[in-house]
Amino acid sequence: MSSVFQIMPERVNVKEQKGTQKTTEASETSDKCITAAEDCELTNGLKLIPDEKPPLWQKPAEFGPNLKIIKMNDQVRELQTILRDRETQRGDFVFYADRLIRLVVEEGLNQLPYETCTVTTPTGALYEGLAFQRGNCGVSIMRSGEAMEKGLRDCCRSIRIGKILIKVNEETKMPTVYYAKFPPGMEQRRVLLMYPLLTDSGATVITAIKVLLEHGVKEKNILLLNVFSTPKGVELLLKNFPSVTILTSEVHSDCPSSFGQRYFGTD
Repeated sequence: MSSVFQIMPERVNVKEQKGTQKTTEASETSDKCITAAEDCELTNGLKLIPDEKPPLWQKPAEFGPNLKIIKMNDQVRELQTILRDRETQRGDFVFYADRLIRLVVEEGLNQLPYETCTVTTPTGALYEGLAFQRGNCGVSIMRSGEAMEKGLRDCCRSIRIGKILIKVNEETKMPTVYYAKFPPGMEQRRVLLMYPLLTDSGATVITAIKVLLEHGVKEKNILLLNVFSTPKGVELLLKNFPSVTILTSEVHSDCPSSFGQRYFGTD
């Protein structure tokens, strides 16, 4: 099933070259637009955030209870630093990305509902514990979101995972869903939506959420597992989908947009 949404590309400011470059040439150059999905703004009825420069970092409380950030410590900050470092080699990037993703996934599982249960131990004693409620599944947004599948499977061996493929038509500048396949009974499931980046436009994630809603998934049952978010992206997503929960490792205006390319070695 496919969904199409209108997007408007953001402008790119081009620095004037030294010398006697004509003003008209600089003006024409500055009008070039970025065509990638994550650098576009959605319209088509969605609420947009005013074009204001956001602070580098904002506290989770400023966005409300539906934004959750994993506990920050020196280890998490080190992982974030390594992933942001342009000198990090691909092998190290994948290793440390998997570690940070695993921390996000572990905390994401804490957000799912549990139910009490009683088991018998090897000594014959009864132990009152907890078990996941049935009806959870993962959905990765291809291709970057697939980097998070291993972390989820390492924690939940038998969990079902669906996929969504979204690309932007370079001519029309419109994000299009080329492929979507989900486990049966999606309307009753709680969905762990996996995508490592939530940029200012949030185009890819917003499109994926629209697809999930079209398949009957309740907005309150969508939990976005994310590695890096920008303040504007978080604000935009929660403004349009106030019942969706976002779980990330960091909210910072400098989003490492090359995450997927570096993870899969396509940069």
